[in-house]
Amino acid sequence: MDGVVVALSGGVDSAVVARAALLALGDQAIAITADSPSVPRQDIEAAKKLAATIGLRHQIVLTSEFDNPNYTKNAGDRCYFCKSELYETILKKLSELNARIICSGANQDDLGDYRPGLQAAKERGIRHPLQEAGLGKKEVRELAQYWNLEVWDKPASPCLSSRIAPGVAVTADRTARIEKAEIYLKSLGLRDCRVRLHHDELVRIELLFEDIAKLADPEARKKLSEYFHALGFRFITLDMDGLRSGSLNSLVSLEVMKKYQTKS
Repeated sequence: MDGVVVALSGGVDSAVVARAALLALGDQAIAITADSPSVPRQDIEAAKKLAATIGLRHQIVLTSEFDNPNYTKNAGDRCYFCKSELYETILKKLSELNARIICSGANQDDLGDYRPGLQAAKERGIRHPLQEAGLGKKEVRELAQYWNLEVWDKPASPCLSSRIAPGVAVTADRTARIEKAEIYLKSLGLRDCRVRLHHDELVRIELLFEDIAKLADPEARKKLSEYFHALGFRFITLDMDGLRSGSLNSLVSLEVMKKYQTKS
C-alpha cells in the first residue's frame, strides 16, 4: 500500500489528521512540516514534539515562498502561492517516501472562509480528510482531546505573514518583528493574540475581550510600548473589537477574492 504524507503545521487540525493516518497506516504515514520565515518557531517545535510523542515519522522541509514576488507583494492571495510552494515541495518528495497521497488539516468550517490555499490544494489533488468526514473545528478539538493530543486546546496559529495587511510587502524582517511582539504579549499571559502590521511603523493588537483589561495597568502599558518601539513600531494601537480570525480579509479587493471564491 502506498504511504500518505500529512502536511503537519503544529496546530490541532493537522495533528488530528496525523494521528488518524498513524492509526490507519502505521509506518506508512509520515508528516512533513514546512519551515520558512512565515512559520512561528513555536509551531515548528509543536510539530516536532507531537510527531515524537505519537511515534510518527517526521521531516522538516525548507520552503521558498519568500523568493516568489507574487507571494511577497501580498496582494490578498498570498496564501495561494504559499500553499502552492508547500505542496510542490512535498510532491517532489513523494517518490523517495514511497507515498502517493498528501493530506492537509483543512476542516469543514474552512469552506465558509476566504481560503485561497484551498485552490492551490485542489489544483494538486491534495486530500482534506477532515472536510471529507464533515468535521468542523469543534469536533476536531473534541477528537484531539479524546486522543490526548497536547495541542487539543492550542489557539489557532496562522502563519506570521497573515498578520501583514494586504498591500504591505511581506519580508522576513517584518515577520520576525511580529513574532517577537507576539511572544512578548504571551509572556504577559495573553495566550491568544495577534499583532497586525498595517504599515512598517503601525501595528494593531488584537486580544480576547477578557484580556484587554490586562493592559489597563500603566506599568504594563509602558513596558509594552517600550518593547514595541524597540522593535521599530512607531504607532501601537489596541483594537477594541477584540480578536477576530481573518480580520484583514476585509482589505482584500473584491476582484482578488472572487477569483478564488469562484474556483473553490
